Amino acid sequence: MRKKIIAGNWKMYKLPNEAIKYIEEIAPMVADTTHEVVLCVPYVDLFYTLLTTQGTNIKIGAQNMHYETQGAYTGEISGEMLKSIGTQYVIIGHSERRQYYNETDETVSLKLKKAIECELKPIFCVGETLEQRESGKTEEIIKTQVKIGLSKLEKTQVNNITIAYEPIWAIGTGKTATAEDANNTIKSIRTEIANLYGSDIANEIIILYGGSVKPENAKELFNMSDIDGGLVGGASLNAEEFSKIVNYLKVI
Repeated sequence: MRKKIIAGNWKMYKLPNEAIKYIEEIAPMVADTTHEVVLCVPYVDLFYTLLTTQGTNIKIGAQNMHYETQGAYTGEISGEMLKSIGTQYVIIGHSERRQYYNETDETVSLKLKKAIECELKPIFCVGETLEQRESGKTEEIIKTQVKIGLSKLEKTQVNNITIAYEPIWAIGTGKTATAEDANNTIKSIRTEIANLYGSDIANEIIILYGGSVKPENAKELFNMSDIDGGLVGGASLNAEEFSKIVNYLKVI
């Protein structure tokens, strides 16, 4: 049975003192969960959150990384740097990186390869725009993103990837794909994984849903057959709200 992962993406929010306070607040709220709890934080918060989460069940991730080990890449951070301080997860290919910073399927594939080499756990994001959705290209776009993104990995490495399906039109907009629509799209991702790597890997790989996940809709989404948790944006910034998503089985 696949485990559930509930991952928060803080984006460009929270100074170190705010991050420490947040961890101290949320840690007891999620201490008894059976799910994997991950917080992907800004670079300046990594060291502080890694220290503050010691002795808790909360894992810490970064929001991006470079695909080279070192070099003249001003402003970039390598996978080796992330690993050296104990970072466990890293988001790769988030739609905001694709939209604002020219991330491509090809650079995503390089980053995924490097993350695996560094023994980081990548959360690999895929998703379609509203225009692509309305023109009926959702499945085509996502299958292309999956195929190219994973193209540099060996078959034995694919299970080390967590995929996050994020309909771009639902990120930060308050709009959410219906649970059925999200589940069907994630099923199509599993089908593509099965075509590429076999049904055993497709049945084991963890696929999250991201896109305006809230306490009010978490239970319905996460109880679907193929949704293995969520990549949560805005709602992860509030400790109480995020704890309710983690503890979605207790939310009425």
